[in-house]
Amino acid sequence: MTIAVYSHPGYAAPIGKHVMPMDKFALVAEGLRGESGVHLAEPSPLTEAQLLRVHTPSYIDAVRTGEPRELAESQKFPWSPGLYPSVLLTGGGCLAAAREALREGVAGALVSGFHHAHADHGEGFCTFNSLVVTADHLLAASVASRVAVLDMDLHYGNGTASLAPLRPHLFNLSIYGNEYYRNKAYRDVRELRHSDGPNHRSIPLYEGCGRTEMLAAMERGFEMLKAWGRPDLILYQAGADPFREDPYSPLALDHDDLLERDRRAFAFAKDEGIPIAWVLAGGYTEDVSKVVRVHLNTFVAAREVFGA
Repeated sequence: MTIAVYSHPGYAAPIGKHVMPMDKFALVAEGLRGESGVHLAEPSPLTEAQLLRVHTPSYIDAVRTGEPRELAESQKFPWSPGLYPSVLLTGGGCLAAAREALREGVAGALVSGFHHAHADHGEGFCTFNSLVVTADHLLAASVASRVAVLDMDLHYGNGTASLAPLRPHLFNLSIYGNEYYRNKAYRDVRELRHSDGPNHRSIPLYEGCGRTEMLAAMERGFEMLKAWGRPDLILYQAGADPFREDPYSPLALDHDDLLERDRRAFAFAKDEGIPIAWVLAGGYTEDVSKVVRVHLNTFVAAREVFGA
């Protein structure tokens, strides 16, 4: 089996020197070129009509035009005319991977920046919530009636959770090590706690959490997902920022631990017969090669589990 992974040079928004390493997308793509069992493909960008299912016209227009600037930069990226085309492409990568996974069982997209975005503004390096845009498009296209998000970024997926209550076709599970609220991260998950709902659930990972605790949390989360009902697709957000050397991470997880995390996510999907599409997320370790290694390992795990 060959696994399709969606990549595009336009993913990297022209934001200059920034804590978000935009060069990682190209570095991961280059790393995959030497791997067996992978087909790198380019996605089409999202359309404005697809964005409008989730985001307000005023917010979309702000990101496109740069005005009002405070709203255009609400996700903490400096605005430029190249921002809007780049986030249309990253969203398109997520959607393309979802469509391919529905056909073939598994696919990936070398994109990130979704789960903190709300309907009317962005947060936390997330401009448009393409996880939800994808779920809504698949529902409208009658190719999937139920979509689950498995969010294993370091930070709680507050944007997706804010969009879930009006979408009974969507389930959001966030297993996280930092709380996130009003565009601010809280390193200690005990400092603040949001409210879960019937279709948006969460499990915090406490400071010092290692492999055993993380895998136990995943098993609890899988039971929550199954209790909601079998989805037609899982969108798996595989964050690099839980890595123990990440400046934001209080967790004790190394590369092998995160590789096992990815194996368990893919194995759950395969065992349950649920198609799965993964995207990247987070990762701020100063040595970007360590971030890239986490993301390459996600592909390695998919290949191992699905026999590519």
